[in-house]
Amino acid sequence: MGYKQRIFSLLAISFIWADVSAQNLELGLMGGGAGYIGDLNQTNHFKLSGIAAGAFVKLNLDPYWAVGLHYNFGKIKGDDLDSENEQFRNRGLNFSTALNEVTVQVDFNFLEYFAGGGTKRITPYLYTGLGGVFFSPRATYVNPETERAETFRLRFYRTEGQPQPYRNYALTVPYGAGVKVRLKENWGLFSQIGYRTAYTDYLDDVGNRYADPANWPADDSIQLRATRNLLSNPSGSADGLPGRQRGDFRKRDTYMFVGIGISYTFVSQKCYTF
Repeated sequence: MGYKQRIFSLLAISFIWADVSAQNLELGLMGGGAGYIGDLNQTNHFKLSGIAAGAFVKLNLDPYWAVGLHYNFGKIKGDDLDSENEQFRNRGLNFSTALNEVTVQVDFNFLEYFAGGGTKRITPYLYTGLGGVFFSPRATYVNPETERAETFRLRFYRTEGQPQPYRNYALTVPYGAGVKVRLKENWGLFSQIGYRTAYTDYLDDVGNRYADPANWPADDSIQLRATRNLLSNPSGSADGLPGRQRGDFRKRDTYMFVGIGISYTFVSQKCYTF
């Protein structure tokens, strides 16, 4: 079974729960921002760099526990030229990517709460889960040959000398916290912040060492070699000597979603037997 098949098989088991009609089915939407912590942003864990939106379908198993299937979309980016770190500015890398994430998540409410009833109208909660994220980093630089800004899909240029392009999907582990508030009848409001540990170091196309241009494929054209050199070391810095560390030493990138949302719960006749 391939990597993608394992991810989607994992997502499918989220709804293997008996007697679904005895639970509360909840649908929700969320909007907010996305951020990134990795080789181009190593210290600011609260920096947002793009928009985010999401949707979910959730089963409230009882007032404390819920399991749901979530889809989140976000945009993240980083630019060394905007960094306060002089070494980063000298490196001169940048990237941006859309994130498409599908996860199974489990919520734990600290108080006896659910949108269709319960004794509490508000509760803090924690969540965690497992899923997959799809990404495709791009960068924009001025091409010295055309003297115009161009955008490049980085993974196909193997900027760190990889024998093959890295995968554009990865396992991801979400975890976070939030607050839920019950509104009138079956409507609920929530706000949350959550981080994701992605099992890849290439959300930003940076993860290892500078490549040796002498090892670029022999059949590369002169133009392709020039483009690889540009994307690998765009500033031409002496720090970009082959074999020197290009990113940090952490093996996984992290991204985050923060936002507010609204949900509607379809309450079954058995919901009050919790």
